Amino acid sequence: MAGIVLRPWRVPEAVWATLAVLALALLHLIEPARIVSGIARGWDVYLFLAGMMLLAELGRRHGVFDWLAAHAAHAAAGSGHRLFLLVYLSGTVVTALLSNDATAVVLTPAVYAVARAVDAPPLPYLFICAFVANAASFVLPVSNPANLVMFGEHMPGLRQWLDLFLLPSLGAIAATGVALYLLLRGELAVSIRRDIAVPRLTAAGRLTVGALAGTALLLGVASALGVPLGPATLAAAVIALLLASVSSRSAPTATLRALSWDVLLMVAGLFVLIEALQQHGVVAALGAQLQALQARWPDGAGGLTAALLALACNLFNNLPAGLLGAATLDHVGASSALRAAALIGIDLGPNLSVSGSLATILWLTALRREGVRVGAWRFLSLGAVVMPAGLAAALLPLWVRG
Repeated sequence: MAGIVLRPWRVPEAVWATLAVLALALLHLIEPARIVSGIARGWDVYLFLAGMMLLAELGRRHGVFDWLAAHAAHAAAGSGHRLFLLVYLSGTVVTALLSNDATAVVLTPAVYAVARAVDAPPLPYLFICAFVANAASFVLPVSNPANLVMFGEHMPGLRQWLDLFLLPSLGAIAATGVALYLLLRGELAVSIRRDIAVPRLTAAGRLTVGALAGTALLLGVASALGVPLGPATLAAAVIALLLASVSSRSAPTATLRALSWDVLLMVAGLFVLIEALQQHGVVAALGAQLQALQARWPDGAGGLTAALLALACNLFNNLPAGLLGAATLDHVGASSALRAAALIGIDLGPNLSVSGSLATILWLTALRREGVRVGAWRFLSLGAVVMPAGLAAALLPLWVRG
């Protein structure tokens, strides 16, 4: 994880994840069969990410982001502070309907295009994409792949989900937005350009917009029916790619080559790392500690579990931490309230550092594609305020309900 976060010598994240797996194998810390099973466990996540990256690249190539940027610039009416609110609301909607990874992959290039179009400093607005991607990631089950990992076969129905998470989500979104605005308000442009020409979308661009909207609807239906999200996302993206290629009379291979395929390799490495932890009895040990905590402090076990998992995300990333947390909760037969508190920790904890979630790592990748660099310490200086504020606001409704 240190290699993934710090990227010494600018070695890609996937290389560090691969080296970790090789080290586990060479030191006989994991059996070859467990490596294969660890990789296989993430198949739904791989397909989901591939589909989202494909849709994002289609949007980039066919001018969708520039089109969205021009409309956002007009709506901001020359105010950098109004633009902050518009971007935050957009990120909330995209995260809730398409997942936090979609916000990192799809919205980040659009926000960069907005800032470039209105001559505003891009970084304050780009930070919104990273933080709201986690803050709004438990509005719906589809809002974060980690939600599926955490609940698994215990996934509640949509009505029960909203009963558990609607108020905590609203609290997290509001607290995160206010904290982030207070920290960044001095960097927001007081006035921005408003005379932006709105480009016309090509036929391929209109198809891409339709594909994004259709994917949001498809994921909502798939989530309600309990259908795996990865195949649905990838199928929608492939159909969009073929239609856009026919419309623009271009080969799809150029779009496929532009995707960051090494991200999938990095994610596979993370799944293997958690498999190694499970092999060596970590789940049983954590289960015993959780049972002891519940016996000693029944009223505060949920909040403390959420806080510990929030910190664990920044050491192991939220997907492996979610897998480990879910296995531990299954081991002790955790209640829905405890599982809800744990999920909030998994989803909001990544707002502390750049290593916390896959969405944040994808956000960093998107920034590098635009030539923007963000240091780990800069992110941490914001996250040290934003994450605790959002976590406290989300846990408060659960604590009040008892």
